[in-house]
Amino acid sequence: MTATVEELEQGTEPSREQAGQPAATAPEAPIVGEASGGPLQIVRSGLRLSPEFTRGIGVTVLLALIATTGRIVIPVAVQQAMDKGFGAASGKVDVTEVEHMVLIAACAVVTTMISATAMSRRLYRASEAGLAGLRIKAFRHVHDLSVAHQQAEQRGSLVSRVTSDVDTITNFIQEGGLTLVVSIAQMGLATIVMAVYSWQLTILIWVCFLPLFLTMRIVQKATGKRYSAVRGAIGHMLGAVSETLVGAPVVRAYGIEGRMAERMNASIEGTRRAQIRAQKIVVSTFSAGEIAAGLANAGVIVVGTLLGVGGHLTAGQLVAMLFLVSLFITPVQWGVEVLNEAQNAISGWRRVIGLLEAVPDVPDPGEAGQDLPAGPLDVRFEHVAFAYPGGARVLHDVDALIPARSRIAVVGETGSGKTTFAKLLTRLMDPADGRVLIGGVDARRIRFEQLRSRVVMVPQDGFLFEGTLADNVRYGAPGADDAAAAAAFEALGLGDWLAGQPHGVATAVGQRGESLSAGERQLVALARAYVADPDLLLLDEATSAVDPATEQRIARALEALTRGRTTVSIAHRLSTAQAADEVFVFDAGELVERGPHQDLVARGGIYAGLYASWARTAVGR
Repeated sequence: MTATVEELEQGTEPSREQAGQPAATAPEAPIVGEASGGPLQIVRSGLRLSPEFTRGIGVTVLLALIATTGRIVIPVAVQQAMDKGFGAASGKVDVTEVEHMVLIAACAVVTTMISATAMSRRLYRASEAGLAGLRIKAFRHVHDLSVAHQQAEQRGSLVSRVTSDVDTITNFIQEGGLTLVVSIAQMGLATIVMAVYSWQLTILIWVCFLPLFLTMRIVQKATGKRYSAVRGAIGHMLGAVSETLVGAPVVRAYGIEGRMAERMNASIEGTRRAQIRAQKIVVSTFSAGEIAAGLANAGVIVVGTLLGVGGHLTAGQLVAMLFLVSLFITPVQWGVEVLNEAQNAISGWRRVIGLLEAVPDVPDPGEAGQDLPAGPLDVRFEHVAFAYPGGARVLHDVDALIPARSRIAVVGETGSGKTTFAKLLTRLMDPADGRVLIGGVDARRIRFEQLRSRVVMVPQDGFLFEGTLADNVRYGAPGADDAAAAAAFEALGLGDWLAGQPHGVATAVGQRGESLSAGERQLVALARAYVADPDLLLLDEATSAVDPATEQRIARALEALTRGRTTVSIAHRLSTAQAADEVFVFDAGELVERGPHQDLVARGGIYAGLYASWARTAVGR
């Protein structure tokens, strides 16, 4: 089940029960799909999600109609000038009549110009506001999705929904949506005036275009399918591009440039083929419109001349008909092109709405949620089980208490479930069975604002954002100044390292922190956690990327950082487990052992084997 547009507009999300996901079963794979429904339904849903697009639309449409009416006035003025001015009954030129018609035509031109300019300005202002609002909603919703949800979707596809798919919508709104309305109005007005002059020529013109109008619905349906394929191909291509760029060091290290080039070429070629298939229909439709326009022009000239010779059409009316047939043909050609572009926009809209309707499987309870109690926090896992979307369970019936202010080390072989345990503790994911209680409160009931400020996780990759060292530290405490950032490094015993940086805390780290080594990025991540001042701290292999000397320095800093706080460390280092109050040992998704380091070693179980392996590795160094 997906969230409705109305729920998204109200900022609410259905609960697990409302979403039809019983707590005791593993969820389905959370792939972000496309919104269903016909084109008009998609457009209505999209406009409800982005009211900025239609704000003040009444005035904008009025200006468009005024501009259209102004265009129709000109051929009428020409006809009147020719038939009443130059073809006056007296045989003389009626200069006054001609002057009046010229003045009317000039006023029509000025009115059209002013109205069209004002319309365009209002339209672009509204569409850019809608673009910004839609992108903000889509971007924020991506971050509302759980880690499992994001991992199920290719990153490039998510990026394309926020960028290029939104662009297609904006291009249509700016250059197509109102143009279609104006085109229909212009065709209608031109038809009425033409019928006044010559109903015969009016029927002739409509007969020329009737086959195109009758087949347009079928053509648009086929175009919509092909543009949906185009949007998907672009998302796949962006995914391949982003993955290749992010993984550039690995590509060079393994010498697989050729293989990656082939992969990129394949995704680019796929996009090219999808675009060509879509454009074939567009070109065919446009060509059909050109043929119809040529027949209509030729018919007006030939039949109009014959009607004139027969006394059924004046010279001024024939000239006016030629003007009017141009005013009829142009919007038809515009309309055909706009309708094709609309299919591209609707395909983009389907993908963006599909993203916004993807129900976060880890929703924020918001104002209805609860706050955490003050002070250090304990954690209780009550018979917790978990399965990644579409897969078997990776965590089974974990039942454990982590007392407040205790230091817990979580160990186990790769794939044993320790990282999943950590993600459940920080509510990056929710359990399929059981409950995780933090400070006695079900984690699913804690407001995200509270949870993220009181529970802080230091991931193993030490991810940094582009900016300075101080900028990255400030992500832990937005109000911290440069002095506070520098103090954090000093408190962690990293003052000498900071002094070695070219510009101190003002040193730029580069995109993704690539100007620093992996170990240095981890140091900055620890300083970021320090200024956040959490009550529950999770260290996901926080010292896994540093050398032994730095590890000792960080260990001393962590002693001060973790004092008085509940700390859970996913440990791959022997020293982390030895310093813990208690060690949790995971194996095949189960919490199989727990206790102090010395007790577990003496017990001779799984942990004793891990310890022996660690000891041999330490001696080997």
